[in-house]
Amino acid sequence: MTPPLGDIAHLGHVELLTPDLDASVDFFTRILGLTENGRQGDSVYLRTWDDYEHHSLVLTAHTTSGIRRTALRTSSEEALGRRVAELEAAGHTGRWVSDEPGLGPLYVTSDPDGHEVALYWGSEWYQAPADLKPGLKNQPQAKPAHGVGVRRLDHVNFLGADVAANAAFTRDLLGARPTEQIVLDTGRLAAQWLTFTNKSYDLVYTEDWTGSRGRLHHIAFATDTREDILRAADICLDNQVFIETGPHKHAIQQTFFLYVYEPGGNRIELCNPLTRLVLAPDWPLVTWTESERSKGQAWGLKTIESFHTHGTPPVA
Repeated sequence: MTPPLGDIAHLGHVELLTPDLDASVDFFTRILGLTENGRQGDSVYLRTWDDYEHHSLVLTAHTTSGIRRTALRTSSEEALGRRVAELEAAGHTGRWVSDEPGLGPLYVTSDPDGHEVALYWGSEWYQAPADLKPGLKNQPQAKPAHGVGVRRLDHVNFLGADVAANAAFTRDLLGARPTEQIVLDTGRLAAQWLTFTNKSYDLVYTEDWTGSRGRLHHIAFATDTREDILRAADICLDNQVFIETGPHKHAIQQTFFLYVYEPGGNRIELCNPLTRLVLAPDWPLVTWTESERSKGQAWGLKTIESFHTHGTPPVA
């Protein structure tokens, strides 16, 4: 197994599918404050202001919602080669593509559930145009003067038919380490949070109650402060954005959060986890029991039922 903080450097970007591309682009740019950085075919490339790469999010027109690709940048070209070799040795065959602007070749494979995972090394560093030049040279882009102004893509929460198998794939073949998990009274693993960095989590696998494969629970964007989450709730209220739940505080990972639906139907979390880092190399895996989880959030209102039932794409 690759040591923690090894061959995968960080979560690069995700591709979301949307049946209403124009409305989704408007939401992510005008409401959340991302910047459009190009179009190609049916896809629009967007970036957060503190991302150094070409894009943080790809929105692609489709007949339904959901997630298509989750891209992870490796720590070197050699690390990319090692991960590809181990994936193929374990039977997770993939393909090489060069279909995203600003990036070198991507090795595209999938986890046991069918979620598309892409690994890459080559990346074009973003150069801000004159109207987006920051005041500080160690910042890639000026902060947006509108919307929430989310700082970066923070994490992805997948829905999966078999949490244990998907988490093992992420740990054993990609080198992530688990930080927290939920284990039911039957002994079944119901959710696991995993990290490639010193953040407390980058990817999450949560059991899909429908038994479906390859679905999405949510993607999350981090804000600078908790107050930004409160401001985001007001902005969403003013702009008729559906607020599912929050602002509240999670017990697991202690994240302060707001969940909304973007116009395409995908759940989006706005979160402030920036103060919680996992610095200990021997961090003990925290396990939450079924009874502990039944108590709900750390504080705030009880978890709304749709949080456990809504995923994309929708199923009958």
